[in-house]
Amino acid sequence: MKTQKLLTPQEIRAEWFRKGLGQNDWARKNGFNPVTVSQVLNGINKCSKGEGHKVAVMLGLKDGEIVDAASHE
Repeated sequence: MKTQKLLTPQEIRAEWFRKGLGQNDWARKNGFNPVTVSQVLNGINKCSKGEGHKVAVMLGLKDGEIVDAASHE
């Protein structure tokens, strides 16, 4: 399986700037708490599980998979 190139927080912010978006815009558009997105981008959230993991994977900061927890019970 081919994995995508992981991005840095700086690359993500530069892409948002290029598109005229802000961090809060991206968070709301994708159904995330803006505080969690900020914590992930600033390295405060470990991103090992839960919403932090989902944010990191969707942003391209982390190679991972988003699964529905209910389907794995």
